[in-house]
Amino acid sequence: GQAGGPGVFEPCHGSAPDIAGQNKANPLAMILSAAMMLRYDLDRPDEAQLLEDAVEAVLDQGLRTADIKQDGDGCKLIGCMEMGEAVAKQVEMLEMKNSNAMTV
Repeated sequence: GQAGGPGVFEPCHGSAPDIAGQNKANPLAMILSAAMMLRYDLDRPDEAQLLEDAVEAVLDQGLRTADIKQDGDGCKLIGCMEMGEAVAKQVEMLEMKNSNAMTV
């Protein structure tokens, strides 16, 4: 592409069409691709950081999809939908925390 033109942001593994509809895909790479788009193409670093922090928090909670779950790691195996919902919930929590910090 042209320098300064729009970018293309997608997970390197693609959209996993072979497991579509099976609640097995890991949505984290797509979420982090959206964070990259916010940071590098839309000049929205605060929103990008919010997504990145939410993904990190969910992983810190020990939630894992099958592709990143390891035997004996003590983490909880969840599906694509649950992982997406966990990240969305974390985004909401971080937004509330950030807005409360700004009003104090």
